Amino acid sequence: MKRRVFARRRQLVTFLLICGLLLSLWYIFGSAHHIEQLDRVVSDSKQTRLSSPGKLHTAASNNNVSNQSRIYNYFDLPLTTDSCQVIHIAIVVAGYNTSRDVVVLIKSILFYRRSPLHFHFITDQIARHILNTLFHSWQLPSVNTSYYKVDDYAARVTMIDNAHYSGVYGLMKLVLPEALPVSLSQVIVLDTDLTFTTDVTLLWRIMSKMKGLSKLLGLVENQSDWYLGTLWRNYKVWPAIGRGFNTGVMLMDLTGLRSINWYHTWNSIAMRVLKVKQSTPLADQDIINAVIKHYPDIHYIIPCYWNVQLSEHSLSEDCYHGEHQYKRFHYILYVLLMEVTWGQVIHWNSPLKTHVDIKHVEHFRHLHNIFMQLDGSQLRSPLLFCGQHDDVTSNISSKVNNSDHCWQFTQHTTLYRTHPYFIHYNYKQPAGHTDVTLVAQLSHDRLHMLEALCDHWEGPISLSLYLTDPEASHFLQLATSSPVISHRTNIAFHVVYKSINDAGFYPVNYMRNVALRHANTQYVFLSDIDFLPSYGLHDYLKGLVKDEISERKIFVIPAFETLRYRLEFPSDKLSLLRMLDEGTLYTFRYHVWKRGHSATDYAKWRTAVNPYKVEWSPDYEPYIVVRSDVPLYDTQFVGFGWNKVSHIMRLDAMGYQFHVIPDHFIIHIPHSPSLDISMFRSNPHYRQCLQRIKNQFQRNLVKEFGSDAFKYLTR
Repeated sequence: MKRRVFARRRQLVTFLLICGLLLSLWYIFGSAHHIEQLDRVVSDSKQTRLSSPGKLHTAASNNNVSNQSRIYNYFDLPLTTDSCQVIHIAIVVAGYNTSRDVVVLIKSILFYRRSPLHFHFITDQIARHILNTLFHSWQLPSVNTSYYKVDDYAARVTMIDNAHYSGVYGLMKLVLPEALPVSLSQVIVLDTDLTFTTDVTLLWRIMSKMKGLSKLLGLVENQSDWYLGTLWRNYKVWPAIGRGFNTGVMLMDLTGLRSINWYHTWNSIAMRVLKVKQSTPLADQDIINAVIKHYPDIHYIIPCYWNVQLSEHSLSEDCYHGEHQYKRFHYILYVLLMEVTWGQVIHWNSPLKTHVDIKHVEHFRHLHNIFMQLDGSQLRSPLLFCGQHDDVTSNISSKVNNSDHCWQFTQHTTLYRTHPYFIHYNYKQPAGHTDVTLVAQLSHDRLHMLEALCDHWEGPISLSLYLTDPEASHFLQLATSSPVISHRTNIAFHVVYKSINDAGFYPVNYMRNVALRHANTQYVFLSDIDFLPSYGLHDYLKGLVKDEISERKIFVIPAFETLRYRLEFPSDKLSLLRMLDEGTLYTFRYHVWKRGHSATDYAKWRTAVNPYKVEWSPDYEPYIVVRSDVPLYDTQFVGFGWNKVSHIMRLDAMGYQFHVIPDHFIIHIPHSPSLDISMFRSNPHYRQCLQRIKNQFQRNLVKEFGSDAFKYLTR
């Protein structure tokens, strides 16, 4: 009996496998004509038009010209030569938070795309730096970027009083025809708060239909009754046709708009309306709707599933609920389960963004979080059929020589995807004042140390964080919910992304360089996340460096440690000396690596009242305060060992002088050892590879600095 049951199960499994194989073959070799017929049946059964105030456009209709409604998906895009046409996308991005939020949109576009992309970013100085750094380090094949300064075109819209929270940036879409290159004839214009669920090429192809009808703007109908004037009593809205149109997703025929003198067109209409309305509550959207009201023949209605708007008064359910998405590969499931589509582009156009409380929001929020936590390194794969269009052709990392057992140490040329200023930052060194930024780096397992550091250091901080995409999402929640961190705007957080599949060593010096480059004060305190500064150290250092004129003077901060996880932090030097004598504290690494800090001369420090000079000694690796233009760390040192020693050695070779401060200190807080230090202690190959890199570094110093650097070879 058991054998018979087992045989039946095996037959069932075999049958299902054969069915799956047949479906796959049918997907690849199936009849295109039959597919189009099925698409037509599905779309015809659901096609609706704006026949009453209660219905939205789910299919395009322009001047009685009927366009077949169809819900597209990734598998619907045929692999034709025009799929390799470069798609141009324009996005206005300003500030720290918007620069972070737009990454979700970019990920969703990259995930589905089959065509080369060219992003045109209209930015302020902050967003330009963030996005330029991010894309340069992301190294995406077949993706190009261009940047345009908002300041160059702000004067064109400053006469408009924009009541929308976006300010002048909410009006910058109006100047795109003159801001973008004359050689660019058409562009997709997107808001930053969108999420794509399909290939952007399908939206791009609508442009050909639009231009064939001599339409200049393609938009989706606004999915609320705002422009009908029924949401707020006695509130007079800007002129619009019906419900009006939402500019979150917009197709622009740039050549056509230039031919009608677009700036004069919208400006003259806006000035006329502003005499009555005073301001624009919805920024560029109000003005574009007023233009369409005056010139209705210039616009093309895009099906509403290309801009599913999730606001408090949204009627967007008509654009996705009940619509059935046909997929060739999943046709049987479609027939049996009548799969529901959730729109092609999701638009979080509420001021509450993903926190808006509407029907089905959990599904959309889940979709948004999927792309937020998606490993961005997985999007570096080249396009299968469009390799000749690669705009970026640089190696992600150096070639791996698997015959070399030290190959993991030679990957220091890797360009890690880097997102500077991940969270809003608002600090600039006041003119005429000198300040000191604490510089450090950390990984996800050290996040719990952040709040204690903030309590001990009230000055500016520049931190680089080595995180996966999901960890970065978790960090964002932690930072915005922490009562200590969320109130600090003088902490710059820079995320260096770790691939989920990355098994390499911790890029400690790359991390230090990221944090160091983004310190915007004249002096920096080069520290580590597991050290707590003495109270008042920031104010002391500001006074110390205020009148300092030497460019090559280093101030050493004496380092101590405790073996206790709970410690009553000493309030001053006298308290520390007492704890040192009691055995509660020790000079840093006294028991395991005395050479690292012995040159600080702790015996002299006990009685010192003024800074005193010390000489470099082998393996010296103090924590220092120095000018922010100090040479960067050597990135070939990864993991544990010699990463700080090599930096201090180079500074000594360059003639920097070390001076120990007398009244302040830092204390190392104990924690579990990292994986890299465990490998250093247990793996002889690790130590051999580190020694090889160390020897080469020392030889390079001799080549660079001559005979004065011979002392480093014998150490």
